[in-house]
Amino acid sequence: MSDEPHGLDRGLTNYGDRDFARFLRRSFARSMGVSPALLDKPVVGIAMTPSGFNNCHRGMPELVEAVSRGVLAAGALPRPFPTVSLGEVFLNPTSMMYRNLMAMDIEEMIGAQPMDAVVLIGGCDKTVPAQLMGAASANLPAIQLVTGPMSTGRHRGQRLGACTDCRGFWAKYRAGTVDAGEIAEVEGRLSVTAGTCAVMGTASTMACIAEALGVSLPGTAAIPAVHSDRLVAAEESGRAAVRLIETRIRPSQVITQKSVENAIRVLMALSGSTNAIVHLAAIAGRLGIRISPERFNAISDETPVLVDLKPVGQGYMEDFHAAGGMGALLRELKPLLHLDTLDVEGRTLAERLEEPSGWVDRAVIRPFAEPVSPVGGLVSLSGSLAPDGAIFKRAAATPALFESEGRAVVFTGLEDLGRRIDDPDLDVRADDILVLQNAGPHAAGMPEAGYLPIPRKLARAGVKDMVRISDARMSGTAFGSIVLHVAPEAAIGGPLAAVRDGDRIRLSIREKRVDLLVEPDEIARRLTGHRPPPAPPRGYKALYRRSVSQAPEGCDFDFLAGVAPSTMPPL
Repeated sequence: MSDEPHGLDRGLTNYGDRDFARFLRRSFARSMGVSPALLDKPVVGIAMTPSGFNNCHRGMPELVEAVSRGVLAAGALPRPFPTVSLGEVFLNPTSMMYRNLMAMDIEEMIGAQPMDAVVLIGGCDKTVPAQLMGAASANLPAIQLVTGPMSTGRHRGQRLGACTDCRGFWAKYRAGTVDAGEIAEVEGRLSVTAGTCAVMGTASTMACIAEALGVSLPGTAAIPAVHSDRLVAAEESGRAAVRLIETRIRPSQVITQKSVENAIRVLMALSGSTNAIVHLAAIAGRLGIRISPERFNAISDETPVLVDLKPVGQGYMEDFHAAGGMGALLRELKPLLHLDTLDVEGRTLAERLEEPSGWVDRAVIRPFAEPVSPVGGLVSLSGSLAPDGAIFKRAAATPALFESEGRAVVFTGLEDLGRRIDDPDLDVRADDILVLQNAGPHAAGMPEAGYLPIPRKLARAGVKDMVRISDARMSGTAFGSIVLHVAPEAAIGGPLAAVRDGDRIRLSIREKRVDLLVEPDEIARRLTGHRPPPAPPRGYKALYRRSVSQAPEGCDFDFLAGVAPSTMPPL
């Protein structure tokens, strides 16, 4: 331990009298029933995120208790504190709008309150990214603990897990092959335990990325929420946080160019959520790290899909855990990984992978030589429709649509989409391309609206997939031939705003392009006089509109990205 203030002596409230501030703080701390002996110990903060509006975090009290137990056993004082909690399906207009708010909350509370290290407990989609963004900027020793995935339910002999199966059943309901009675039954059987979505959606992808980056303890990403080992992992995370106080390993030493590339390789091998690209860009961007689209695509083309889970395969997260989890996956990827990266335990990735490996279920985690797919699950696109980039999840798409040219059927926003998509008079064919405008970060907070539903009349005729293009996101649990995150977005005058009904659009996954087949002069003419939507008049939404970046920069706030950790206060 250095001679610098630690524990409750860190960051004393400024009354102009340091000794008085210390006396007053300890007096108030004693009112909480903490003994003087414990008040002299180092402090581990526990960022907790329970909420009645966050089903993923229902098990939070047990996790906080287990982390606290580990901290106490290792000789430090645990201090849980609440932050913003983001329940994915309970927020309007979208949880993405509030990710940056939570990141600010995390960063400021880590810096403002007296703690020597912090354990971040979260799980739901935007929660883990927000916590890692805030921790990267605060640059205090930190460990990420995830809440863990749900276990599956059952329906008429079929395993169910949120939320790939919910989308599959809803598509059948729209097509008329599942009736209202059965969809009501399914509603109560999709999400049957505490935890995050049971498939490789955004929450599970970010849990795996946190472990790949080295900010979570090895082997903890995939433990089911209701498994006793989840509580063991929480206790050990508390112990490890105390060790971090001695080793003084900061997030900026763990989240590096090399570890971010490792995380992208894991993302490809998992065929994980497209949302993870935006979140990883934001986390890395806090430390001035950027991965170019060219490097992203090179990693994708070199990295096979090895994990057979929904939404692109058959299994669920509980199967991934039982199959060997992240340890088994990282060993298969070892020839492609940077092995000199550091984790929160102070070990290199090479040292971790030298440990004995356990049994691996090859039906879930394939050998490198026998992949689910020889190339990664996601690619970055460019082209005249997306000059600054777009994303396509090829592992969840229909290969027959990879090379497509079709007529645009345009929806000018979410209200227009909701009003017309099921209109029986909608002029749409199965070989058309559905285009959604004004659903990006500036226009709408970038909701998960990119998974445009198949028009009802086509769904009832048996159409299962179409090319769909937007500046929105889609859920990591979704599937289909969908171009997302188009940048610049329509609201700020990107070419997407120029698309009109009947225009021809060409998609080429082979060339990694998406192009509007309209002359550049005509595109420019159409965009003449384009105006962004009116800004919100006040509050956080006004700040968001004023400061949010585009998807390739992670949709972070411009005043938070790229601030070097060296400018942060010393430990």
